[in-house]
Formats: sequence, structure tokens, C-alpha cells
Amino acid sequence: MALEKKQIMALVTEGLQEDKSLFLIDLQITGNNNIKVIIDGDRDLSISDCVSISRAIEHNLDRELEDFSLEVASCGATEPLLYPRQYKKNVGRKLSVITVDKKIEADLINVDDNTIHLKWTAREPKPVGKGKHKVEKEEKIAFEHIEKAQVIINFNK
Repeated sequence: MALEKKQIMALVTEGLQEDKSLFLIDLQITGNNNIKVIIDGDRDLSISDCVSISRAIEHNLDRELEDFSLEVASCGATEPLLYPRQYKKNVGRKLSVITVDKKIEADLINVDDNTIHLKWTAREPKPVGKGKHKVEKEEKIAFEHIEKAQVIINFNK
């Protein structure tokens, strides 16, 4: 008898109620009852956050009835941003954002319920004469127009 996703989701949801700053990114149950839970938070996650969710699941399942493996992990630094809460946590960081018609690498300035606000510097041809000059650019992009967004990790700082 395989574990039901609905049953595991209920346990994850109950575990997340203990700390409202945590939220679910993904839940997968593959063959042989391999359970994988990916969480994120409004703040940086700790190992104890993952342990807490793991215990909320594991302590409420009976291995005598159904054997399983369980992995609870935080969302990786290079994983795409999927939810507005993830964007809010990354205000002030540089993002790579892909929409239907363009790719922008810019600083995330602000996030509201429907859009992200980006700011960056671009080199464009001068309006008069030859050469290029730096231009400050800003754009608001609605969440529904974002195909993919990721934080750009800078190791030079």
C-alpha cells in the first residue's frame, strides 16, 4: 500500500503551522514511498527548520504499516523563485529574470502583490554623437509575465 500525497500534505501543513515564516515549495512521493519535501522561509532556513518538518511527518507515520524514506530540504540558492514570498525575501539582491520577450539581470528593488520592481544600469548609444553612455533603467514586471527568475550568486563580495 503506497502512502497518499494527501496524507503527507496534511502532515506537512500541520508542521508548517508551528512556524508561519516557513512555506512549502514542493512535495513529491515517488516509487517505494520515497518522500521529498522542499521548504523555504521568509528568513534564512536552518537545519532545525528542516528537522522540525521532518519530525512532523515521520512521527505521524507508522513504519510497521508502511516503510518509507524521507528527505526534507531547503530550497537551493540556485533554484528558480516560484512564489511572491521568495521574491520578498530577496529584495536587494541581483536577479536574472526571463520573460517571454527578454532577459534582464537587475537588482530587485521592491515586491508587491502582483509585480516585482527591478533596477539596473545599461550601456546604450548616445542620443547625439558616437559612442555609448550609461543609462539607469527601471521596470515593473507582473508575476504572470515571469517565465523564470533566479538569484544571481556573487562570490566576489
